[in-house]
Amino acid sequence: MVRVRNAVVALGVIAVFAAFAGGCKKDQPAGANDTGDIVIGEYASLTGTTATFGNSTHRGVQMAIDDANAAGGVNGRKLRLVVEDDQSKPDIARTVVTKLITQDKAVAILGEVASTRSMAAAPVCQQYKVPMISPASTNPAVTDAGDYILRVCFTDDFQAAVVGYFAYEQGYRKAAIFKDIKNDYSVAFAANFAKEFTKRGGTIVGEQVFQEGDTDFKAQLTSLSAAKPDAVLIPGYYSEVGTIARQAREVGLKVPLLGGDGWDSPKLVPGAGGPGGALEGCFFSNHYFSKDLKEEATQQFLAAFKKKYDTDPDALAALGYDAGKLLVDALKRAGSTDSAKLRDAIAATKDFPGVTGKITLDEKRNARKAALILQVKGDRFGVFKSYRPEEIGQ
Repeated sequence: MVRVRNAVVALGVIAVFAAFAGGCKKDQPAGANDTGDIVIGEYASLTGTTATFGNSTHRGVQMAIDDANAAGGVNGRKLRLVVEDDQSKPDIARTVVTKLITQDKAVAILGEVASTRSMAAAPVCQQYKVPMISPASTNPAVTDAGDYILRVCFTDDFQAAVVGYFAYEQGYRKAAIFKDIKNDYSVAFAANFAKEFTKRGGTIVGEQVFQEGDTDFKAQLTSLSAAKPDAVLIPGYYSEVGTIARQAREVGLKVPLLGGDGWDSPKLVPGAGGPGGALEGCFFSNHYFSKDLKEEATQQFLAAFKKKYDTDPDALAALGYDAGKLLVDALKRAGSTDSAKLRDAIAATKDFPGVTGKITLDEKRNARKAALILQVKGDRFGVFKSYRPEEIGQ
């Protein structure tokens, strides 16, 4: 059962919070004494600039919850997913997560994809001691909010290092960077890419910045073109990357463009001019999930997702599924919805068989996993190479 509410009614929500706050203890385990349904909260960008991120992960999460309920629930109780739309905005993410915990009594929170929104909501979960599992927020600082913040994906210090390693391995010796200066994910990715690329012997020959919502990038791209790079890193989200790629070609910047998992969206190629357009042959890193992989778990998930939603899943849908499945597994292992016991069970996860690979959480509650380099080919993303952390010294 799912309830999706629009966060536009922020003023009403805030009023409810104010009335409720007096009787809510910060260390009170959410739902610990509840014997009815186990409430799971999810916040996602169902609308706004990165809506494909939120809708993809939500479908994966919903599928995991449905699977659990079809199998009898957890410890004799059904799961109830309460979903909130953060509209792709950090301040709304913070508001709706507070609501999920204080009003809906969620025992755990699933979300978000965008690191900036996860970093806005994480302190709320830490304050109320409610575990939060991010499916795909890769900025290393996300889990720094506290021991109740966890994730099932790799971090940007690894992902960006993979792209830096790959770029040098491909023969690129001069790279330029075009980053979103207001985006935590983009800034961290750029820094970690530069660190790895220069360590290998490469040179950063130019760097320019933009902000989410910009539409004219030609001045910055012309400056980068003048530096004569072998490749340009654009560690942004699909919502801007397509336009940036088209304008790069228009100003004569013809070199390969590189990116990260923020590119992963069915809207990426259309935004770049369609198949054979400005991103043809370009590369981006992504989580270990692709239709090209032959692992049995991956193929079973692909088939089940296609049957349920009549569309193919992307990596974010797979990570949403893994986050939901891992939470269900931890609830069973904890044998309780007590916050501390549930947090400990999630943190102790080892070799969990996810569809994005085996998941083991390290001492910082991050997953050590392989990353793929995907190449844009027509309207699809094909696997070009795969790297494990130990292969690049991580």
